[in-house]
Amino acid sequence: MRSGFLTSGIRSLSTSATNVATEEHEPKFLKAVEQYFDRAAKYSDASEETLKHIKSTDSVLSVTFPVEKNGKVVMIRGYRSQHSRHRLPCKGGIRFSSAVDLQEVEALSALMTYKCAVVDVPFGGGKGGIMINPQEWTEAELERITRRFTLELCQKNFIGPGVDVPAPDVGTGAREMGWIADTYRNFNPQDVNGAACVTGKALSLGGVRGRTEATGLGVYYGVREFLAFPEVQERIKHHGKVEDTSVIIQGFGNVGYWASKFFESNGAKIIGIVEHDYAAYNLSGLNIEQLSLWRKEHGSFKGYPDAQILDNPMALLEAECDVLIPAALERQIGLRNAHRIKAKLVGEAANGPVTPGADQVLLKSGKVVVPDLLLNAGGVCVSYFEWAKNLSHLRFGRMNKRWDERSKGQLLALVEGNAGRPLSEVERRQLIHGAEEHELVYSGLEDTMIVACNETRQTAIAKGIDYRTAALANSINKIAASLAGSGSIFTNA
Repeated sequence: MRSGFLTSGIRSLSTSATNVATEEHEPKFLKAVEQYFDRAAKYSDASEETLKHIKSTDSVLSVTFPVEKNGKVVMIRGYRSQHSRHRLPCKGGIRFSSAVDLQEVEALSALMTYKCAVVDVPFGGGKGGIMINPQEWTEAELERITRRFTLELCQKNFIGPGVDVPAPDVGTGAREMGWIADTYRNFNPQDVNGAACVTGKALSLGGVRGRTEATGLGVYYGVREFLAFPEVQERIKHHGKVEDTSVIIQGFGNVGYWASKFFESNGAKIIGIVEHDYAAYNLSGLNIEQLSLWRKEHGSFKGYPDAQILDNPMALLEAECDVLIPAALERQIGLRNAHRIKAKLVGEAANGPVTPGADQVLLKSGKVVVPDLLLNAGGVCVSYFEWAKNLSHLRFGRMNKRWDERSKGQLLALVEGNAGRPLSEVERRQLIHGAEEHELVYSGLEDTMIVACNETRQTAIAKGIDYRTAALANSINKIAASLAGSGSIFTNA
């Protein structure tokens, strides 16, 4: 069954937003992050000198190296930025994209610093990237590029369990992380903790269950928490529950797919999915698994029978819905389309999807914006769990699962005796079940997001500021406290 817009039609929304959402004068990503920082700094307790320290990038590595392709030598450029080493190791993904540049990498590493601080993950911020389009390279060529870049990181001391720990990002995944881990191990065979040099690995290489879906799950937890806040319900006139909440998600990669799955399984209606070439819309709700299978088989949403397929995908960002989740790339909502956004709450699952100017437009129009440094922190939270697992050399739950089940069983036997009714085997198994690794990971992530969301809320209420500014102010205060506590051996007081 096809479902279209009720009155004016999707194509009447906006055609100017198809390719570009931002005005020429709007700041690039790094400048946008710095503007957000400057706005939040006014509400922090840090001194002017400390703010300068926090804002500056500590170290940047830029490398070029040759790779042979089709009988010709191609020069590859890669970057790694360590924004802050106030806590070690530095942490952040490595992306493969032809759009990678030094400014983007620095901006993303700064965002990682603030992100780790807001969710109390004890890392500094890092980020890396290689300037290639992975679709243009074979798997063997990508392996050579990844291993050579890792060699450069090893030689310059930009990777290691206690130094700098990469993770997947745009264009990379568990496969590339496996190549990185193996290369590091070959150059550091005596490092017993070598598996912790990178996260996002396959389970067979020391990964942790729950890492793949972590960012999407964190997005769900974060939006759920904000919808439950009374002041948010009042501001956006929403009932406060995930059930029957209409959601549009931009991006159907790892983050967008898993976020949509968790929203769907908890009763929300995913009415729109936006990709770079097509968008799928159904006011009655999309079947996420069927849509995903169709895209895998056909390469796009085109021809999918149970939705209206739009060849002007950016326009769907402007459709009416309760929650809009940009989960693609930076600068997707700018001054050209911000005033047409009809969603009540915008949850930034991507890094920097809303420009500073657009952010102010959304806030002034009564919308709630849940910022990226808080909402998409699920990935780094579970990366932290994987790193800790690798350092302990022990799977979560291995030491206590059977003990927990035995203890619960003994307690249950007493309850059955007093009640005079034995439970069925199915009921018994459900009640005494000991936590598996992925359940512990989910629990840890949920607790982390609940605490961080409430901290952000409390600061926003106390200072009368928006949630982005509040989250960033909290981050600045935590980093400043860490710097003050450790001091500096090379700076005079």
